[in-house]
Amino acid sequence: MSRINFGAKPFIYPMPVLIVGTYDENGVPNAMNAAWGTITDMNEITISMSEHKTTENLIKTGAFTVSIGTEDTVVACDYVGVESASKVPDKFEKAGFHATKSEFVNAPLIDELPMALECKVKSYEDEILIGEIVNVTADESILTDGQIDPKKLKPIAYDPVGHTYMGLGKKVGNAFSDGMKLR
Repeated sequence: MSRINFGAKPFIYPMPVLIVGTYDENGVPNAMNAAWGTITDMNEITISMSEHKTTENLIKTGAFTVSIGTEDTVVACDYVGVESASKVPDKFEKAGFHATKSEFVNAPLIDELPMALECKVKSYEDEILIGEIVNVTADESILTDGQIDPKKLKPIAYDPVGHTYMGLGKKVGNAFSDGMKLR
């Protein structure tokens, strides 16, 4: 194997496309694309976010949602990442998004995105958001036998090298099972 060094870069695969939803102080929904996030505990998500209208909102409300970007919503998901709600107050509507208030937190669920984490702010320091996941919601259209089906969800990942969005591939193994063959 011959390796090439790229230096310190934010390259990791897959990098999920996370759409963070908040309400402002007047109940107006907002959304932003945040690619640098991951689950960090059984009921915790951590997202690296610089200062945005979204971060102002979640500090005020103490809540946010994290929807999963999908193949069917690439354009809208990219738009809420390249446009600022500080400059375009109706960017949520321009993206073609519609909001339904979460039953669990003071934040919007985005009707067009079929899966979301509903979260309470645990902390936001040094541009790192840590949220407590209080509920996961999924539209029935992406379920198979009562479980979220990745093939129906069609999540997208961000390719930080090529600056593209990629669809999810096929199943290649079974977690917590295949490795048992080496025991």
